[in-house]
Amino acid sequence: MQYLGLSVVIALFALITVLVALRLLLGGHWLLGWLRGTFGLLVLGLGGLIGLVAWDARTYQALEENAPLATLTFQADGYQRYQVRIEQGSQVRHVTLEGDLWQLDARVLQWRGLATLIGLEPGFRLQQLSGRYLAVEQQDLARRPRTQLAQSALGVDAWAWLQQCQCGSMFLEARPLRVSYLPIADGAEYAIEQAPTGLLARPRNDAAEQALKAW
Repeated sequence: MQYLGLSVVIALFALITVLVALRLLLGGHWLLGWLRGTFGLLVLGLGGLIGLVAWDARTYQALEENAPLATLTFQADGYQRYQVRIEQGSQVRHVTLEGDLWQLDARVLQWRGLATLIGLEPGFRLQQLSGRYLAVEQQDLARRPRTQLAQSALGVDAWAWLQQCQCGSMFLEARPLRVSYLPIADGAEYAIEQAPTGLLARPRNDAAEQALKAW
C-alpha cells in the first residue's frame, strides 16, 4: 500500500502542476503572450512527466519482512518449454519460458537517511525472467530468451534515472538484484527471498531440491 499511496501523492502533484499550467495558458491578458505560453507549455510538460513518474512508482511493492518476494512454479509445456506461475502476494500471472536454466532480475528502491527514520520501506519490482539453454547452438536460436515482467510507460523509468545519475544516493538508492541461473524442472517451485548479498531462491518442493542437487 505504501507505493500505491506514494504514486497517488505524486499524481496529485502532477495534477496541481497541470492546473497551474492551464491557468498560465488561459488566464489573464496576453501581454508578453509568447513568454506566458512557452512557460505554460513547459509547466504542462513537467506535469505530464511527474504523472508518468507516479505511474512508474505504482509498479513497486514494499519489501515485507519474513515473506518471500515471489514464488515461481514451473510446469512443462513441451520439450524444454515451461509455463511459469509467478505469485506475488495476491497477484498471480503466467509467462512462457524456454531453456534449461532460469534467471530473475529485480529492481529495488532503497530509502536512506531521514526517509528511513519516518518509516518509508524499501520497494521492489520484478523486472525480467530469462531462460537459457545449456547447448550454445540452442541458445543462439532461442525464441523466448527472456520475458519482461514490468514496463515503464513511455520510457519514463525513474529507477534507471536514479541509477545513472547517482544523484539520489543520499535519500534514495536504485539497486539491481538478481537470482543467477538455476535449473528448471517440471513441477519445481522456488521462493524468492532477499538476502544480504542479493536475491536467494529457496526450493519449496522435492522437484526443485532434486534439480538443484543434480545441477
